[in-house]
Amino acid sequence: MVHMQNDSSLEPTIIIGSGLAGLCCAFELADKGKRVMVLEAAPYIGGRTANWVEDGMEVESGFHKFLGYYTVLPEILKNAGISMSDMVHWEETTNIRHTEAQGTFGLDPFKAPLKTIAGALGNNDLISPADKASLIPFFTAGFKDYISKPHYLDQYSIKAYAEKYSVSTDAIERLIQPLSSGIFFLPIEEYSAYAFFGLFAPALPRLAKVRIGAFKGGMTDVMTGPLAKAIEDRGGQVLTGKTVSHLLYDNEKVVGVQLEDSSQIYGEQVVVATNIRRAQMLLSEHFHNHEWFQDLLSLDSMPYVTAQFEATEKLADADHTTFGPGTQLGSFSEQSRTTFKRPTGRASIILVDPDSLIDLPDEEVWEITKKSLHEVDLPNVDTMTQYRIIRGKENFYRLAKGNEHKRPKQITPIDGLFLAGDYTDQPLLATMEGAAISGRRAATGILTGRVL
Repeated sequence: MVHMQNDSSLEPTIIIGSGLAGLCCAFELADKGKRVMVLEAAPYIGGRTANWVEDGMEVESGFHKFLGYYTVLPEILKNAGISMSDMVHWEETTNIRHTEAQGTFGLDPFKAPLKTIAGALGNNDLISPADKASLIPFFTAGFKDYISKPHYLDQYSIKAYAEKYSVSTDAIERLIQPLSSGIFFLPIEEYSAYAFFGLFAPALPRLAKVRIGAFKGGMTDVMTGPLAKAIEDRGGQVLTGKTVSHLLYDNEKVVGVQLEDSSQIYGEQVVVATNIRRAQMLLSEHFHNHEWFQDLLSLDSMPYVTAQFEATEKLADADHTTFGPGTQLGSFSEQSRTTFKRPTGRASIILVDPDSLIDLPDEEVWEITKKSLHEVDLPNVDTMTQYRIIRGKENFYRLAKGNEHKRPKQITPIDGLFLAGDYTDQPLLATMEGAAISGRRAATGILTGRVL
């Protein structure tokens, strides 16, 4: 592959944040010969797709899985020379462990059709045939409204929308809850019906790719680190420990950034690719009265809380995604065969309703987590040797009803200013694919000179 040479005489495009959105934007630009500089405040790259060592234990920013129906992110990774087979292990099944019943479901309708069919027709102790039947009008109406009336759909919580179509109580708790709270961790009373159907609608035309992948190592190690190296190989810079405190705005144009140490860096364009709250803080200084930014600045954020621990025994017979409806467990997985192979047992857990947990001491969060793990009969929990609670206060936009229309485009009306992040307007919500799409759209805007 031939790459255009960077013109070192030009000021770089400055990208604030080295999460997937920022790195995908930087790669797309560097691959086309643009000079780029990525500035990351943390001492490691990856943002919410990162791993690092915390007090002697290897941890990740949160429990992540790679969805097989992604398209943009795999394409960018392939162009960067990153092999999907080296990065991801595809799972054949997923488990739901309720306090009263359990079920195993096949994930790959083409490569493992019998497991998929058996999962859908079976598991009747968990979800009875009558429960399954109650879901048919709900899903039919939901996907129809997602296409024809998205703003209407966004006025409902997923629980209210399910009740509107008379979905059974068990089906709501044992299937809809894990497929919503188990992924984006908001309680179903808050979680937008638009967000629920929006996550699964893109999979319908790509049923052959409906599967879940576990990372074969920490995300910085196998994905964002190699992506940063591909940027640097093309002449770009990826710098850590560089906290941006202000945007430089002169003559109605964003012309660069000021760092926390008061040094200034000038750029041809600036892409704000931070999390939602950090973006709001940077933008509000100059644009708090600008009409275009009002919805963005009022877009609610939400926290996340994860529990990660090592144990002397394995916690499951396979490293596959498991949901824990009816408990504090959103989704979790044994990871000792795939992502973190040093300990004998190792798990990462997304905890539901992070608003109630975010300010609790680590010890209390762990006790709540351990209680839920016992409630779903996960074996060997008490062989835990060490744990870490990894949390963030305002890292995600809140996927609650009524927020969809507030998500901004990547191309702003301000000369020299672009946005990238999963909170921006793109169809894959707060996912890795959504971040990649936003980064590509910001890069396309820069490369084509598009303005609002």
